Amino acid sequence: MSKIRIDLRSDTVTKPSPEMRAAMASAEVGDDVYGEDPTVNRLQERVAALLGKEAALFVPSGTMSNQIAIKCLTQPGDEIICEYESHIYTYEASGPAFNSLVMPRPVKGHYGVMAIEDVARAIRPDNIQTGQTSLIEVENTHNRAGGTIYPLAEIEKLAEIANEHRIPMHLDGARLMNAAVSTGIAPAEYAKYFDSVSLCLSKGLGAPIGSVLSGSRNFIAKALRVRKIFGGAMRQVGILAAAGLYALDHNVQRLKIDHENAWLLAQGLSEIEGLYIDKQQVQTNMVIIFARSPRWTTEKIVQQLLEKGIGMNAVDQERIRAVTHLDVSRDQILETIEIFKKIMEA
Repeated sequence: MSKIRIDLRSDTVTKPSPEMRAAMASAEVGDDVYGEDPTVNRLQERVAALLGKEAALFVPSGTMSNQIAIKCLTQPGDEIICEYESHIYTYEASGPAFNSLVMPRPVKGHYGVMAIEDVARAIRPDNIQTGQTSLIEVENTHNRAGGTIYPLAEIEKLAEIANEHRIPMHLDGARLMNAAVSTGIAPAEYAKYFDSVSLCLSKGLGAPIGSVLSGSRNFIAKALRVRKIFGGAMRQVGILAAAGLYALDHNVQRLKIDHENAWLLAQGLSEIEGLYIDKQQVQTNMVIIFARSPRWTTEKIVQQLLEKGIGMNAVDQERIRAVTHLDVSRDQILETIEIFKKIMEA
């Protein structure tokens, strides 16, 4: 297998910088199960304040964060409304069914955004023959839609319907900071409409591991117990929480660079015959590349790129996803465009 020099498979591939490693090495630690890790406590307080919530809980992954929220906000046999290609429905190994015994009720969105009328139709009536709708889930930014931003105005409309039917809402905000940096809207403005919010530290923010789940004090007290049940309780984990604190201090505003590199990549690839870029999708740090040449499958293109040292993922038979991040430079983006040209012209 060729060594990947330019890794655009995901922003999860980022590696901690020497400065982040130094912060981790010097972190003050304690037993987090006893609530005695001061660095974890600082991280949780920091994220809760950032999102305008009462409390927060550090967990190993975004998937665990989402699954804890679903477990806390639903009962077995319930239904949860989510977008058709959302992370919880596509990439979490049927976790809602396995962990919480609930049924996803997916709604097909446009750029990851569900139409209000479709959500309204998906809410179950009070009828003993149907499952009860107990949660509405939103992903912002939306991964499979290409890093698209869920507009605040649409979230407000969702919240009106949810409040009318007394249905809680969960925000999978794994890349919420990308949305905040792109729009200039404070994370708390997005978060205030949701009963729970998951924020990932190990994607564009560059930490090696971890997500933070936020909500009310009562919600987090329940989440703490569910984290234990799910096997997510950790001990002297301040060495990882320190990476998250460093990321929040140093790696938020630099997300603009990732967004600029994504747009540069999109512009360059859009000029290559056999490729199509929907530029309306390029809103943050992802580019969805549509293969439109009968001579090329997405798998074949990805393989050719890999042989040249470039890593990307085929989403399906039509789409390839490229994700920019702090370990990819502008010069590497320009090199990627030139290699794409040579491959498609060969």
